[in-house]
Amino acid sequence: MPDQKAVRRVVDIITGTWQSQALYAAVAFGLADHVAAGCVTDEALAARTQASPDGIRRLMRLLTAMDVFEYTGENSADPAGSYRLTAAGELLRADSPRSMRDMVRIYGEEFHRAWGAVEPAVRTGTSGFQHAFGKTLHEYLRDPAAGAKFQRAMNAGNVFFSDVLEAFDFTGRRTVVDVAGGSGMLLGTILRAHPELRGILFDQPHMVPVARAHLDEAVGPDRYEARAGDVFEGVPGGADVYLLSRVLQDWDDRRCTTLLSHIRAALPASGRLLILERVIPDHGETLLPLLYDLHLLMAAGGRERDLAGYRSVLASAGLRLESVHALSLETSLLVAAVA
Repeated sequence: MPDQKAVRRVVDIITGTWQSQALYAAVAFGLADHVAAGCVTDEALAARTQASPDGIRRLMRLLTAMDVFEYTGENSADPAGSYRLTAAGELLRADSPRSMRDMVRIYGEEFHRAWGAVEPAVRTGTSGFQHAFGKTLHEYLRDPAAGAKFQRAMNAGNVFFSDVLEAFDFTGRRTVVDVAGGSGMLLGTILRAHPELRGILFDQPHMVPVARAHLDEAVGPDRYEARAGDVFEGVPGGADVYLLSRVLQDWDDRRCTTLLSHIRAALPASGRLLILERVIPDHGETLLPLLYDLHLLMAAGGRERDLAGYRSVLASAGLRLESVHALSLETSLLVAAVA
C-alpha cells in the first residue's frame, strides 16, 4: 500500500503549475478588470472575453477555489450568482496602484517557457531561458517592449522596498547611488522618506528615460540625476550610500567581484553598500529563496547565495558584511562596509 500522504504531496507539487497558469489566464482574459466593471456572471464574462462559456465557468470555479474571486452563489436576491474580487484579485486589475498583472504575465509566458527547459538547464548549468529562446534574458530585454514589461513585473514584486527605511538609518547621509537601479522605485522610496538626500540612478541607456519618468513624479527633477553607463566598467563616485537591489543574483562570482570592486573603489571609509537579495537558508527551513535560486538558473543563469557566499564575493572586492536584516517576502538587506 503506497503512503497516501506521500502520494498526495507529489500530486500537489505536480499540479502547482496549473494554478499559476490559471492565474495567468485570468490576466490574459482581463477577468479582474471585467468583474470590477460589472461583468459578474459566467455568461457576462464569456461574452466580454469572447471565450467559451463552459471554459470560463470552469476557470472561474478554480480561481474562486484559489481565493482570487468570491462567488455569492445562487439565492433569491441573486438567482444567477455573481463574482466579486478578493484582495488577491484586486492585484490583477490594470488600474491597481500595486498591480501584479505584468508579473503574472511574464511568469506565465517567458518564464513558464524557460522552465520548460529545466532538464537541459540543470544538465549544462546554463539558463533555461537561453535554451528556450536562443538568447540570454539580458539580450531579450534589449527590446524596448520586452524590457518595459520586465521592469513592470519587477516593480510589482517590490513590496519590501519600504522595509529598507526601517532597517537602515540614513541619518547624516548625503547622496545615494542606486546601481543598476531600473525604474528608480527603490531610490524614489528612499528620497521621499528623506528630503535631505540626493540620489543618482545609474543604469543602461534604455532605462534612463524610464527612471526619469518615475523619479520626476516621485521626488521632482531637482533631487536626483539619472546617468547611463555599464556597471561592469565603473560606477559614479561622490556618494556615501550605494544600493544594489536584486543585481548580484544575475551574475557569477567573477562578474559580481568586478561590480563590487567598482563600488569599493567609489565607497568612502564611512560609506555603506546596501544589498537587497534573498539569502539561501542554512537548513532549507524557508522555501521561497530555494525556489528563486533555481528560477534564476532558468531565467538568467544566476543564483541566490547563502551568507557564506555573500561574504566571499564581498571579501574578494575588499568589502565586509556588517549586518543582515530581514525584509518582506523572505528578502534580506545586507549592509556592507569597507574591509
